[in-house]
Amino acid sequence: MVNITIDNQKITVPEGTTIMEAAKELGIPIPKLCYLKDINEIAACRVCVVEMEGMDQLITSCNNVVKEGMVLYTNSPKVRADRRKTVQLILSQHDCKCATCVRSGNCTLQTVANDLNIIDLPFKEKLERAPWDKTFPLIRDSAKCVKCMRCIQVCDKIQDLHIWDMSSTGSRSTVNVYGNRKISEVSCSLCGQCITHCPVGALRERDDTEKVWDAIADKKKVVVAQVAPAVRAAWGEALGLSREEATIGKIMDSLKRLGVDYVFDTTFSADLTIMEEGNEFLERFTKGELKLRPMFTSCCPGWIRFIKSQYPHLVPQLSTAKSPQQMFGAVMKTYFAQSIGVKPEDIYTVSVMPCVAKKGERNMELYYGEYAGNDIDTVLTTRELTRMIRSAHIDPATLKDRECDPLMKEGSGAGVIFGATGGVMEAALRSAHYLVTGKNPDPDAFKIVRSPAFGTGVIEAEVTIGDAVIRAAVVSGLGNTRKLIEAIEHGEVHYDFVEVMACPGGCVGGGGQPIHDGEELAHVRGENLYFLDKNADIRFSHENPDVLKLYEDFMEKPLSHKAHMLLHTDHNAWEMPRG
Repeated sequence: MVNITIDNQKITVPEGTTIMEAAKELGIPIPKLCYLKDINEIAACRVCVVEMEGMDQLITSCNNVVKEGMVLYTNSPKVRADRRKTVQLILSQHDCKCATCVRSGNCTLQTVANDLNIIDLPFKEKLERAPWDKTFPLIRDSAKCVKCMRCIQVCDKIQDLHIWDMSSTGSRSTVNVYGNRKISEVSCSLCGQCITHCPVGALRERDDTEKVWDAIADKKKVVVAQVAPAVRAAWGEALGLSREEATIGKIMDSLKRLGVDYVFDTTFSADLTIMEEGNEFLERFTKGELKLRPMFTSCCPGWIRFIKSQYPHLVPQLSTAKSPQQMFGAVMKTYFAQSIGVKPEDIYTVSVMPCVAKKGERNMELYYGEYAGNDIDTVLTTRELTRMIRSAHIDPATLKDRECDPLMKEGSGAGVIFGATGGVMEAALRSAHYLVTGKNPDPDAFKIVRSPAFGTGVIEAEVTIGDAVIRAAVVSGLGNTRKLIEAIEHGEVHYDFVEVMACPGGCVGGGGQPIHDGEELAHVRGENLYFLDKNADIRFSHENPDVLKLYEDFMEKPLSHKAHMLLHTDHNAWEMPRG
């Protein structure tokens, strides 16, 4: 244990504790810009400097550990003057048009500058403006970049994709796509983790809200919207609603008030996905097709982009089932369109997702009958939804619980937990048990595949269903995924069924979710989904009455010819850059 004094307060902390962590224990927050615990501790921004008695130079608190007898000051005149100058220099190379930035009000640099009462810049403004493909789902604004290197470290250490890199040297150093290539030329998974870990607005999703407003205004279009399970666990964070207040029913109400014609819960198509993917797994398992390599889930587009670029030879091991988002769109433009007497091309499908990669996935084409178009027309992130609610001047406190519209109204608890890592596997095993034995298991019989905490690597389980033993694995985060695949490829492990989510913690930690700088809320949000499952009226996908009616009236049965046409896909229909 080490005894130190910070701002005239004595404290004893374990050896190896950083100055910043010790100050936090005393309730003294030290400003920071580039720091991310265990990910980016390089003291690049120098905003976190403190003064130490007996030393002329200020020291950074994020990467210097405490030493016995240290006497430190976190806000002395010397610290304050240095910090102001540092932030003013950073602002001179930052586009300070906060009013037109999506991170206004939720920007670490803005907060630090405001706290330091910086109201003028004594330095000449010098902004870097690099071209960027504004049609790509992920947008980078070089003029806002503060060169903190968080995006580089998250992509390297957590996702193991190495999309970002530093280029040039000295005052000209900047962050760019590695090799100075275009973003469309590299193997970006579109996970969006660089966006949620950027302290400013240098990285964001492509804004598609105006497309939705235009569709709502078009009297020829019937606008239908779906909301993913993970969205309900996070949308209220940006609007000041508690988790208890921020219900899925209130999202439905907000969409109706925005002008959407029909509103639905993606939990319905999550149940539909389980029916298709679960039956496909049992078919491939019983045929002996999984003796060498497992079947992988296919509902995460970030994971699909990863496997296609990093391990293209494993693409045949993917389930052919579309994701819940795409299945929803296909059903909307066929089954639902017929039920309300509208042509498929007049149905405009909107998805509210916790994900940036879904914006890329929507390009998947739908061919059915005479219709050739897309399953989904526009994808909005959770952040875009909250921006639309604000722009419509909807007071969140006035929202009421509204039910989904008929025909695809019902969803099970199994569908809800799709948003958390392990949820797809658990839902699939619940229904697989029923399909094999004809009996429902205890709904919580397979909770062994749930992640015990944020950042957990691979979760393994051996599950007995009937006479068969199924070896299952669950993994989230692409760095963890690469380790798992390498172990499979080298024969170190063998599984029959593997669920992969690109984002750590699953969709609840997706790149389109509300941003809380320095906080990882995926596990907390996931617990919320498990609570909803525990209290759901229906907890098995195969008991969803609307899904059963869909098969009875339109799809015939899981894996039927029509189901294959509408609910499955050819993963080789498009290619990813492999650079």
